[in-house]
Amino acid sequence: MTNISPPRKNLPIDRNLSLLEFNRRVLALAQEPSMPLLERLRYLCILGSNLDEMFELRVGWLKDAALLRKPPSGKTLTQLRETLRQFNENAHQMVREQYETLNKKILPELAQKNIRVLFRNELRKKELDWAREYFHNEVRPLLSPIGLDPSHPFPQVATKSLHFIVELSGRNAFGHDNSIAIIKAPRVLPRVINIPEEVSGTRYRFLLLSSIIHIHFDTLFPGREVLTYSQFRVTRDAELAMDEDEVKNLRHALKGELSQRPYGTPRRLEVVDGCPDHLARLLLKQFNLTEDDLYRCDGPVNITRFHWLIDQVNDDSLKFPSFRPSIPPEIANAPDIYHALRAGDILLHHPYQSFEPVIHFLQHAANDPDVVAIRQTVYRTGAVSAIMEALIAAAQRGKEVTVVVELMARFDEEANINWADRLERAGAQVIYGVFGMKTHAKMALLIRRENDPTSGKKRLAYYTHISTGNYHPKTTRLYSDFGLLTANQDIGRDVNEVFMHISSLSPAARMRCLILAPFAMHRKILAMIRREEINARNGKPARIIAKMNALLEERIISALYRASQAGVKIDLIVRGACALRPSIPGISDNIKVRSILGRFLEHHRVWYFENDNDPDVWLSSADWMGRNLFRRIEIAFPILDPAIRTRVIEEGLLGYLEDNCNAWALHPDGQYEKVKPGANDAPVSFQQVLLKRWGHETM
Repeated sequence: MTNISPPRKNLPIDRNLSLLEFNRRVLALAQEPSMPLLERLRYLCILGSNLDEMFELRVGWLKDAALLRKPPSGKTLTQLRETLRQFNENAHQMVREQYETLNKKILPELAQKNIRVLFRNELRKKELDWAREYFHNEVRPLLSPIGLDPSHPFPQVATKSLHFIVELSGRNAFGHDNSIAIIKAPRVLPRVINIPEEVSGTRYRFLLLSSIIHIHFDTLFPGREVLTYSQFRVTRDAELAMDEDEVKNLRHALKGELSQRPYGTPRRLEVVDGCPDHLARLLLKQFNLTEDDLYRCDGPVNITRFHWLIDQVNDDSLKFPSFRPSIPPEIANAPDIYHALRAGDILLHHPYQSFEPVIHFLQHAANDPDVVAIRQTVYRTGAVSAIMEALIAAAQRGKEVTVVVELMARFDEEANINWADRLERAGAQVIYGVFGMKTHAKMALLIRRENDPTSGKKRLAYYTHISTGNYHPKTTRLYSDFGLLTANQDIGRDVNEVFMHISSLSPAARMRCLILAPFAMHRKILAMIRREEINARNGKPARIIAKMNALLEERIISALYRASQAGVKIDLIVRGACALRPSIPGISDNIKVRSILGRFLEHHRVWYFENDNDPDVWLSSADWMGRNLFRRIEIAFPILDPAIRTRVIEEGLLGYLEDNCNAWALHPDGQYEKVKPGANDAPVSFQQVLLKRWGHETM
């Protein structure tokens, strides 16, 4: 556990330290012996990717605030500096543990399974010959070693790209005494390469690209001796700066910004553990970094690249069992999606239930002559998307297609720009949301001309999909999310009003069912918490259960503290950062916080308010964070069908409170403790329960 200073009463847990604690829980999954071995390696890769993102997005903001002596609201400069100190200390310790887990646990256990990552001295002659041929045929033609001198300045180093710094003896071919050279590893080549079986005599003997380059340094600098060297990697700030007063066309402006993102302000330098101090100092000076920003890695500097190895090993015993998501019988047995939805709402619980019905929902609409309009929000959808192709096809067939493409979806900007281009060429109306506010709501709406069963006349009918997760084919297999398909006309009209609000920039009409941020959601959440507080004080049933990715908004935390003091029992399931401190005497005695980490990324947001035995149950795209509630277009939608409501409560909340295999309990000091089954308790992994309930193993 990380050492975090004891809280002063209800002082919020720092977001950045809480995020580090989340990543420590990811590291614990990589260290868990009961996990399949290659999945443990995958968790190490996920940890590496998560740490990259923290340095790209969070660390620079903290450092700049400290440098400018402008702490965030609610913090003193001293507290900000202490946060940075703790972050540096804890992050360095985590990286040491990450590589220790790789070197002492995972790689040796892989070797026992005849899956080996080889070092130079482990290569047989035949393998060395193969590596030499691979280098000369595939690698060397793509290399451009830069010998540093006044006419060869230090090259541009893109964020997270693999480079070598090499110190050489003697003089160069022109008689000059330049001793330092920089080599960039080609990004187009795999970082982990499986030596062909006919060469190695076995199926899985891997060689790192960095090792292949290192072995052949001598061919890059003939006549000179390599004295010392190191791999290095720089992580740069990835935030995009957009000025509303200056930007006239967001898409065009964003294209220009994206080209500069790989060369943002340096925030972290990674070198190998044995990098000589003088080379490390040279690099730190080059990138204007300090010793605190230097991370020594006992292995390859980009541990995330081991996903290449995972993808190449075809051994199901070392991975999670594959499964086939189920299709709800209400859909499978219906003549079409409209018949199914007119019979009642349909809940989809991903990844246990298939995302295919949502794809078919939009593909069917694209081909249905009675569908006159389609509205869709796009936050993350991937470079390949059947849904986007369906929207393009619908536009080409002359339907009114409106797509709100969030161009500022971080790290998906380029894919979204490309989809926006294609949609516009097909004739769709493309909107980029509201400048300065990301459109994070997940909505798809079909407007269909059909017979009114009462009057027999034609009318416009609404069919809606609303969700807690993205329209992304990959993440729907990896993230837990709820999606609701409904023919409820009030919900459909509300969703249409949200689209009108985004496109026209006019005030939103009064919502019949939905809660809309940034206008009403924060106020409504506070009101529902306050209602539970009042009910508890009046001796009525009062309880709150909420599940989300992050809990940081200060007024909501204060309201939860007041509700706890009134006697409301509060259970919070918060996967990532949580600023609330539970179980503080006199402040949060009745609040418990747990985090669930397992095979799937817990992503749905579910809110339960007891409401004097008449429960309010909501699903949402929003976390309880300031950015979601005040700086994003978000929705929350009620679960009105009693049977579906019962299912959401059990599958989205209560089951996770029973989990004693994947749960971590938060303590008041900001540390988490793994929940374990009691002596007489059966182990419960609720993700596994849901897999058995809705999924079908294919192994």
